[in-house]
Amino acid sequence: MCGIIGFMSRTGRLISGDRIATALNCLKERGNGEGSGYVGYGIYPDYKDDYAIHVFLDATKDYDKIRHEVEEVLVKYGYILKDEEIPTEEGIIKKEQVSWRFFYRFDEKYKSVEEDMMVDIVMDINAKIDGAFVFSSGKNMGVFKAAAWPLEVAEYFKIDQYKGFQWLSHARYPTNTKGWWGGAHPFNLLGWSVVHNGEITSYGANKRYVESFGYKCKLLTDTEVVAYLFDLLIRKHKIPVEYAMSALAPRFWDEIESMSEEDKKIHEAIRMTYGGATMNGPFGIVVGTQEGMAFMNGEVEEGNTMVGLTDRIKLRPLVAAEKDDLLFVSSEESAIRKICPELDRVWMPDAGRMVIAKLEKKI
Repeated sequence: MCGIIGFMSRTGRLISGDRIATALNCLKERGNGEGSGYVGYGIYPDYKDDYAIHVFLDATKDYDKIRHEVEEVLVKYGYILKDEEIPTEEGIIKKEQVSWRFFYRFDEKYKSVEEDMMVDIVMDINAKIDGAFVFSSGKNMGVFKAAAWPLEVAEYFKIDQYKGFQWLSHARYPTNTKGWWGGAHPFNLLGWSVVHNGEITSYGANKRYVESFGYKCKLLTDTEVVAYLFDLLIRKHKIPVEYAMSALAPRFWDEIESMSEEDKKIHEAIRMTYGGATMNGPFGIVVGTQEGMAFMNGEVEEGNTMVGLTDRIKLRPLVAAEKDDLLFVSSEESAIRKICPELDRVWMPDAGRMVIAKLEKKI
């Protein structure tokens, strides 16, 4: 189940959030009303060089006290430029969590390590402050999600009032874990955002693997670990994105045996080195990022990228399409055509092979 759709304007053209909400609503039958969400990139131009930290504060507790505890963590390392409750339309859904945002800048002495510092802050808040969960922590982007239907979440967070050059969205059908606000997709860390259709049956092994590097999985669903794997492999270990995808959805051994000697050595090394990162089970994912990516040809792309990937035998659907400067990736073609009826190209990415869109200029 689960419905996913994302799109990017390669030229950085800003597009209203009502478009992604319309597309996701077309996939609502793939969910059950227990979780929907959106992430927009380019939505905070006034604070584009600062972190936009979105935090859930448990509405059944003293959330002002919880908010002050979060503030105490943040001011240890930098400055809160502005904070406020994220604007919402009351009465649309039951307010189980108060959604708060902080626009935040690190002290200059942390500039060279600020991304690692932000990861540590997110992990500490989620693990140590009862009733607080950071669900978005990148720059010039933000996640909006809740345990409700797609249009309810869009109306509640007033998604139509935001404009971004890249959007991802998800309609959830929980299976092995409960439906709650923090378990809704997208999952985010720094600039990484993930929407996922399927099941990560290797979650236990993947969780142990990322936690050995200091990540903490606290949001009670398997998809959380995917965001941390991307951060670990691409940002921290700086391996080319093609090799990172091969680590997550590795080539079969008989396929590796048929490669050239050089490629064979590389993919054997990937499977042995990153065995703990291998994601088993049926999955289709779309990932958005602001992080720089290295490629096998030696190029290093700075700025935003969107990647679509399925498991290595494609047990979950994924379709890609193009129209002018736009690239779409979705679980169903109908959601794409709902907002863009005339397409230049439509194709089904092969199992375990990525489809990728790169922003032509850094925003």
